[in-house]
Amino acid sequence: MNNQSTLIFDTNKAQRFATAFCAIRDNMQTVLRGKPILVENALLCLLSGGHILVEDVPGLGKTLLAKAMAASIGANLGRIQFTPDLLPADVTGMNIWNREDSTFEFRPGPVFSQLVLADEINRAAPKTQSALLEAMAESQVTVDGRTHQLPHPFMVVATQNPVEQEGTYPLPESQLDRFQLKVSVGYPSREDELGILQTHERDDVVEKLQPVASMIDIIKMGEMVGAVEIAPALRHYIISLVEATRNHSAITLGVSPRGSLSLQKMARARAASRGRTYVIDDDIKSTAVAVMAHRTILTPETQLQGATQESVMNHILQSVPVPNSQT
Repeated sequence: MNNQSTLIFDTNKAQRFATAFCAIRDNMQTVLRGKPILVENALLCLLSGGHILVEDVPGLGKTLLAKAMAASIGANLGRIQFTPDLLPADVTGMNIWNREDSTFEFRPGPVFSQLVLADEINRAAPKTQSALLEAMAESQVTVDGRTHQLPHPFMVVATQNPVEQEGTYPLPESQLDRFQLKVSVGYPSREDELGILQTHERDDVVEKLQPVASMIDIIKMGEMVGAVEIAPALRHYIISLVEATRNHSAITLGVSPRGSLSLQKMARARAASRGRTYVIDDDIKSTAVAVMAHRTILTPETQLQGATQESVMNHILQSVPVPNSQT
């Protein structure tokens, strides 16, 4: 990712990128039936170096998403089951006294994995939730004053139940902003649920998945994402969308600069997944709600009227004009 200015991303590389992307996506969809947008967004997030938060009621396949992704790319999966009594050291690791050489030895926690499943993250206390902040922002953790680097690539797939459910703690705005995307799973269609009944009764459905890409492939594809061209007019379009959230009468807290960067990264990744070397406005619009909605806070009046962050964001997308020129 440090050589974006020298990497040449031509049409041939774009086609290879799209082929590899489709192979991973299709492999994941063999166990995640009827969820093409969810799978695609998760892959785009991975390839653009972000983290994803999946919110929905239990039993819809949130955990399955992380497992299927790890199996499809041969990634090391670390799972953290968040509970009210979970401690920060259970996430990051701790220093253990070694009697043999009379020194403290660092024992890394499950966060030291290429893909981390933070399951039911909003069931842990805020102090434990915050243990992921440094890891997600800087790909490192600090324990007892010593900094430890995390693997590369590194991605957090966090799941949470709706905050209205019993025993949950809402994530603070600072942590929500670390997630590049927030998405939901949704109930399957009747046809897809019939397929699930036929194939998912056994617990080894994910274990049967074979990798169709390697972590080296993912790193190379991530470098390609950074070389996708985006026209100045489309950068201005991203800024216009972000500014609209900051000035909207229904919103008390608008999207941060981290949000505009995330939207640009996602748009680039989507363009590459379509075999293009350049971003178009549809790449921005199709990912804007998932990238930006969770970064906003609605006014109490707006919430009382039944509006959601997603509905307000969709209204902004309709109201902000798309630039005529993409050059």
